[in-house]
Amino acid sequence: MTSGRQGWTDQAAVERGALDLSVIVPAFDEEASVGPLYQGIIAAVEPLGVTFELIFVDDGSRDRTFACCAALAATDPRVKVIKFRRNSGQTAAMVAGIEHAAGAALVTMDADLQNDPADIPNLLAKLGEGYDLVVGWRHQRQDRLLSRRLPSVLANRLIAIVTGVDIKDNGCSLKAYRAGLIKRVPLYSEMHRFIPAMSSLAGARIAQIRVNHRARRFGRSKYGLSRVYRVLADLIAIKTLLLFAARPLSSFAGSAALAAALSLACALIAIDDALLMDSSSVVIFIGVSIMFGVLSLFLVVNGLIAYLIYHAASAGSDARPVRTWNGQQAEPQSGGR
Repeated sequence: MTSGRQGWTDQAAVERGALDLSVIVPAFDEEASVGPLYQGIIAAVEPLGVTFELIFVDDGSRDRTFACCAALAATDPRVKVIKFRRNSGQTAAMVAGIEHAAGAALVTMDADLQNDPADIPNLLAKLGEGYDLVVGWRHQRQDRLLSRRLPSVLANRLIAIVTGVDIKDNGCSLKAYRAGLIKRVPLYSEMHRFIPAMSSLAGARIAQIRVNHRARRFGRSKYGLSRVYRVLADLIAIKTLLLFAARPLSSFAGSAALAAALSLACALIAIDDALLMDSSSVVIFIGVSIMFGVLSLFLVVNGLIAYLIYHAASAGSDARPVRTWNGQQAEPQSGGR
């Protein structure tokens, strides 16, 4: 056993041939940053004495980003490169890296050199305290106040209120995860910002630590206020998922009650028309009443099935032991909400 492991990796996974650590770096038009970032990551991770890989994901770059990454991979077998045919966004690039990662622990970070690789050991140390996800908090951001920092503060406050997961900096890409957690979290659109909220559905223990943030050295930022509407749309989707996961039966109950009320109303209208000897619309209202009644019953049954599935999954998740680095079984931990 190497001395660098401190509880953040999974000994069982390592025994099956998995690496200790995967560092995932999505990159888009960052040819000048790739080399210095590689050197910084190697300098930060090698002293840990662990087996690791560095995965660059070229998100359809138009410059020499892929060529620079491929050159590194040619000289260092620990470097792997994934190339997208076109620009698909940071979340898609991150998902590709996560899917191909072989490490028991994963770290994601930006390729623009604003995240400091020297923070990786601190993230892993926190992960080793029993957490499933450690989020970086750029407490001294080196970005413009009006276009970047102020919108970020407002967005983080809004996300915390809506999701109930109080994270200071959801937009920070520098995070550490246990592979068994993040590989089960569905991500799409701009969902990388909501990884803590999505992880809370799996009962993850979440921590956040302060990390360094550096001014951009090369190129220009790919982010702007144009992403606000995407974040708001994803926030609505996240809130819907959180509500459904917490109370699946009640989520169906409201729609079922509305359908039942409409069924009853149509039935009463049909009865009233029948008493008035107006047979022209009786059949129509009876048919509509039956349709809404069946819909109500269908929604109730689906709600019950969802309730049983959710609680069976929760019970199974709670019953599974959390395995520490030394192979001993620890007590299941509570969620991070």
